[in-house]
Amino acid sequence: MSIKSISRKEFISISQDASIKEVAGIMASRNVGSVVVVEDGKPVGILTDRDIVVRLVNKGINPSEVKVSELMTKDPICLQEDLGIFEALEIVKQEGVRRYPVVDKDGKMTGIVSLDDIVYLIGKEMCDISNIIVKASPNL
Repeated sequence: MSIKSISRKEFISISQDASIKEVAGIMASRNVGSVVVVEDGKPVGILTDRDIVVRLVNKGINPSEVKVSELMTKDPICLQEDLGIFEALEIVKQEGVRRYPVVDKDGKMTGIVSLDDIVYLIGKEMCDISNIIVKASPNL
């Protein structure tokens, strides 16, 4: 199973020139914790709600006066869409990041996957296996 199969195809992409205030409004209205900065279809940065709080609000800076390009994490770690789930999990464990743009062979963004998506999949698979064991073992 590839990472593409669990990636979310709907993601929010923004311009580097957007203000943080504008992006925070988008995040709130769409109920998301991150947005990806895309140029020519390729991810060049990522901005999370935590970035906004820790790097901006915590310092008392006006979000209307700061552009996304000033606050985003540049060159986000991306996962190739044909990467297997367990290969992707190894990268997630090494990098310690929660959200990853998913890209095709040309580096164009095709989706996004979070650590939560991977944990959900593993939990679901374990539940399915548990149900098989229960059916095969009536004494459980």
